[in-house]
Amino acid sequence: MEFAYLGPRGTFTEAALRRLPAAKTAAAAPMSSIFEVLDAVRRGEVDAGFVPIENSQEGTVTVTVDELVDGDPLVIVGEVILPITFVLASAKPVGEIATVASMPVALAQVRKYLRRELPNAVVHQALSTAQAAQRAADGEFDAAVCPPFAAEAVGLPVQAFDIGDNPNAATRFVHVVRPTAPPEPTGNDITSLVVYIDYDRVGALLGVLTEFAIRGINLTRIESRPTGEGLGRYAFFLDCTGHLADARMGEALMGLRRICADVRYLGSYPRDHSDRPVPPPAGLSDADFADAASWLDRLRSGGA
Repeated sequence: MEFAYLGPRGTFTEAALRRLPAAKTAAAAPMSSIFEVLDAVRRGEVDAGFVPIENSQEGTVTVTVDELVDGDPLVIVGEVILPITFVLASAKPVGEIATVASMPVALAQVRKYLRRELPNAVVHQALSTAQAAQRAADGEFDAAVCPPFAAEAVGLPVQAFDIGDNPNAATRFVHVVRPTAPPEPTGNDITSLVVYIDYDRVGALLGVLTEFAIRGINLTRIESRPTGEGLGRYAFFLDCTGHLADARMGEALMGLRRICADVRYLGSYPRDHSDRPVPPPAGLSDADFADAASWLDRLRSGGA
């Protein structure tokens, strides 16, 4: 198996990929953009892709979501949640740093530190934290905001550790493949979807949410993304607890299929989270759905 991932080497994405069980014995090909990763999967050049999709501080990685919403279908079959720690790497002491570089998402997570410790430094954007570290090591910039392993890889001294504004920062990464059957349910799973609603119908979004609520399915994320068809035209990216194999999830998907303009299934996969999912209300567990289905079958066959 070969994975494409958002490179270059020494990024948080590579560190997260090392934690993915399916990638432990796989070849790994770094690529320069999320688009290139997912396009390589779609064309069959690699077996799987691995990209960031959500950050606990900055929110959704929009390019990943947009690429999953558009184009040939892909599905998510796994996730890794990686704690994020940043350092200030430089050959100069902090007081002599005039320029600092990193990728935009990283810079956004160290705003307070830069404002406090380097208020006069000119901030530059790089394609990745690893690239920023390399360019700082080459002398193009005085310093880089990067993970400690990226600084170590290019031989750049660390001038300050743990400079992130949020000590609990984490990024969620997803394992993406061409359409296939989902992994077996674990009891602690996520199902990801994109739904397109009818814009000329009042309460269309409420109808979508109701399909989940009446079946006791907890939505963990909902986000609107423009479809490109014009202002006010959006698709909705949803994460919800449960698996495609669950009776109540299956009923919810059938309900969405009936009332939505379109539904794109993006996969059911194990959560990389120690918290257990929110239990369904009484009467809405899978056992309750199975019991109700059995009762209906008996009625249809003339039983009581």
